[in-house]
Amino acid sequence: MFLTNLFWAGNIVIGRAVAGHVPPVTLAYWRWTGAFVVAFGFAWPHLKRDWPVLLRQWPMLILLAATGIATYNTMTYVGLQYTAALNALLLQSAMPVIVLIWDFGLFGARPNLWQILGVLLSLLGVAAIVSQLSLGALSHISLNIGDIWILGAVVVYALYTPLLRRRPAVHPLSLLVTMMGIGSCMILPFYLAEAARGAAIQGGLPSYAAIAYTAVLPSFVAYLFFNRGVELIGPGRAGQSAHLMPVLGAILAVLFLGERFHLYHVVGIVLIAGGILLASRISPRKAAEKS
Repeated sequence: MFLTNLFWAGNIVIGRAVAGHVPPVTLAYWRWTGAFVVAFGFAWPHLKRDWPVLLRQWPMLILLAATGIATYNTMTYVGLQYTAALNALLLQSAMPVIVLIWDFGLFGARPNLWQILGVLLSLLGVAAIVSQLSLGALSHISLNIGDIWILGAVVVYALYTPLLRRRPAVHPLSLLVTMMGIGSCMILPFYLAEAARGAAIQGGLPSYAAIAYTAVLPSFVAYLFFNRGVELIGPGRAGQSAHLMPVLGAILAVLFLGERFHLYHVVGIVLIAGGILLASRISPRKAAEKS
């Protein structure tokens, strides 16, 4: 989950960096088409075996592809045309709370006390970063149209996370490459409409390199890791790891954009890390069940 959020934080930073050079739907389409091409060779041996199971569960595959692939990423790239990367990274921190709400609403899953305390502590860490340890700064925070797009994307992806409980029982590569293919097809009409309006990739090699990055690490590798993480620790605890994204994004901004690291970053990172550790604790009842 750490590597997943590292790659996704890089995706947000790059998505903002190429805003104005790569149209948002174009970026989403070529990201997932490229990821499908990269993953297909690895997945093919498993896909041949799992195809009958995938065909029987096509409604769930369409729902997973719509929420986790097509909608979330396209909305995120649209939002990054209008808001800063840091805003987008911080808004991702609402995801653990929304995941818990979806998980309860769909499957009746009740968060344990450690998860609730962990979410609250991590949100406090996010607030420390947003406010720069100044309560007055919180009163000046406002949402623009880009932030609203990002927040909508987070709500959609938070639905994808608990839906993974109902994923087909197939090899992870079979599941991932199928969702990529379906998601790419879903985006295609919107990509063609965007291209028909004259939108095109600009900026030369750096723009194409950015698309290549989004296709490999945030898409193929990170989604493989995330799906496996949900399988191992459940949607609530996996969703909690989204609090890592603003922390890792801030570090990337320091390393690659020359931004300065401040005390409030340190305080926020400590609080977020503590929240994740709390949320990862197993309740005494579950510990007894495992023993």
